[in-house]
Amino acid sequence: MIQLEQAPIHQKKPTLVVKNKYQFKGLFIGIVIISVWAVSLGFLLTLDISKFKLWMLVTIILGQTFLYTGLFITAHDAMHGVVFPQNPKINHFIGALSLSLYGLLPYQTLLKKHWLHHHNPASEVDPDFHNGKHKNFFAWYFHFMKGYWSWRQVIAVTIIYNVAKFLLHIPGNNLNLFWVVPSLLSSLQLFYFGTFLPHSEPAGGYIQPHNARTIKRQIWWSFITCYHFGYHEEHHEYPHIPWWQLPEVYARFS
Repeated sequence: MIQLEQAPIHQKKPTLVVKNKYQFKGLFIGIVIISVWAVSLGFLLTLDISKFKLWMLVTIILGQTFLYTGLFITAHDAMHGVVFPQNPKINHFIGALSLSLYGLLPYQTLLKKHWLHHHNPASEVDPDFHNGKHKNFFAWYFHFMKGYWSWRQVIAVTIIYNVAKFLLHIPGNNLNLFWVVPSLLSSLQLFYFGTFLPHSEPAGGYIQPHNARTIKRQIWWSFITCYHFGYHEEHHEYPHIPWWQLPEVYARFS
């Protein structure tokens, strides 16, 4: 049985911050993200891209990257029990499905690691933090990725790729541009906006207890960059608030 993450004692009760007026909104948003990703990918894999201009391909790739990031954000919210709090089984199913579609990532493993991250942010036991030696972006990124990828996943993804290419006869260029590249770019997007920026040590040192800071942006830019996860201090203070309500939390307490 998967256990929901328990909020640290110092955190305030999220119900005192934002009340969800729509009980099915989180589930609806999660299903929309999964559906749009699946339909768009299925459509793009069938296209003849030989006559596409470069700017068209770049635009499509960026759009798919954004949808991939949405898959992970949906799974993240499921870890906090806010995709569908009325039914934990459905909530966790959506989270596990999102991670499987994202990259065959194991939901229970990530749930445990995310629990460690929230209770020990920016510390030696935080699985998302750097190893204390390599604090620059790329060294931290590779250290971060090593903790979430295994050879089993790499082999499984490779098998799926080759089955799609050689048995289903999906063009390799389509697979690379619309499946492989967006997933890799999404990992960079999630790491940069959701881990590196908010958890890098500021000039004045970390502020306890979250060791996280909010990156202020215009609301539309906040959404595009990483589904409002620039409001990271607010997320750590109120971990059971869904991503789409973080701007409201920030507005109330800024």
